[in-house]
Formats: sequence, structure tokens, C-alpha cells
Amino acid sequence: MRNIVAIADKELRSYFVSPIAYVVIGLFALLFGWFFVASLSVMVRFSMQAGMFGGGPQSININEFMLRPMLANTAIVLLFFLPFLTARAYAEEKKSGTIELLLTSPLSDLEIILGKFLGVLALFVLMLAVTALHMVILFWYGEPELGPMLSGYLGLLLMGASFISVGLLVSSATRNQIVAGVVTFAVLLLFWVLTWLADSLGPTTGAILSYLSLLEHFDDFSKGVIDTKHVAYYVSFIAFGLFLTAKAVDTERWRG
Repeated sequence: MRNIVAIADKELRSYFVSPIAYVVIGLFALLFGWFFVASLSVMVRFSMQAGMFGGGPQSININEFMLRPMLANTAIVLLFFLPFLTARAYAEEKKSGTIELLLTSPLSDLEIILGKFLGVLALFVLMLAVTALHMVILFWYGEPELGPMLSGYLGLLLMGASFISVGLLVSSATRNQIVAGVVTFAVLLLFWVLTWLADSLGPTTGAILSYLSLLEHFDDFSKGVIDTKHVAYYVSFIAFGLFLTAKAVDTERWRG
């Protein structure tokens, strides 16, 4: 466990040594802030328009009208951001030549993979933590429900962790960070649009594709529903991605 934490700490620090972490967190906070202001503006306008027929501003469900669409937009942003965060995980090690030192160190493949995974995941958690200020503002001026808000963030966390597992797998198979980022984005986009393809296929194939879709399992979280089948899907997706990464790293080790 100590080795895993050490690798995770090294991975996290490497993002802050360069401008990567600051740029990513800054842009993510800027986009989330824009979503927040735009959603709040629409909600206030809708409340005022409804009040014209009801004798005054009408109260509306903040979670359903504002928070759920905002979290859905955030998930789309993560689809673009996370592939390029994970691109450097192994590709940079191969490019700089430090991958040989890492693979010949007294560390198991599992420790290396989990360490890198937790390092990127920690940066992702920091990105989500920045948005907590906006949630505080909602509670200060309104009465949102805490349960759906927490379940929505849990959904983002699980979905983001799934993105990271795919990113580590692709990064472990190439030396080029740009290639790793683009391929990861393409793979995640494929899993994202499976539901669209399911609508044009038969009921059996459509049901299978819908279940495999990353987006399909996030929807209930944004509604405030934590279903064990969705949690199991994301956990299985993460585990399978890390398993394939372990196989790719093992192949690299034998080549070395």
C-alpha cells in the first residue's frame, strides 16, 4: 500500500510541476462556472415568467431544472478533458526513457498501475472539489436537495474513473501523448454514443448496447437514484480497464 501511495503522490505532483494541472483545473472551473451562471439565469427567467400567471415568482425544483442539466454538461466536458490528462501517464515515461527504471524497480505491475490510476483520480477529485463553491451558493440562496446532488457527483466520479482507466490502457500502448489522447477520446466517444446506435437496431442488440453505454448508467445518478447495477457497471468497467492495462504493461516488461 505504501508503494501505491508513493507512486500516486509522484504522479499527482508531476501534474503540478508543469502548468498542466493549473490550466486544466482553471479551464474546468471556468466552464463549470459558465454552465452555472447560464443555468441559473434560465431558471430565474423561467420562474419570473411563470410568476406572471401565478401572481409572483414561482418556486421550481432546482435539482431537476438546473443541477441535472449542469451535471450532464459537465460529463461532456470530462469526455474532452480526461483523455488528455491520462495521455502522459505511460507515454511520457516511454518518451523520456524512465519506463525501464520503473519496470525494473522492486514494484509489482499492480502497484504501478494503481498508483498511476489513483494519482490521476486525485487530480480529478480536485477538479470536482473546485465546483463545491457553486453548490454552496445554491444552498445559500435556494433549497436544493442534498441527496440528488451527492448522487450526481458520485456518478461523475465513477464515470471519470472509467475514463481514466481507458486512458491508462491507451497510454500504456503508445509513446506519443497526442496519439494516446486522441485514441482515448475516440474510444470513450464510441462508448458514449452506443445508446444512439441501439435505437436503430433490434431489441436484443439494442439492449446490450444500451447497457454498455457509459452515458446510460449516469442518467439515474443525475436524478438522485443510486442503483447497484450502475455502480457495478462502472466498477467492472474500471477493473477491466486496469486489467487490460496490466497486461499491456506486462508485455512491455517482457519486451524490455
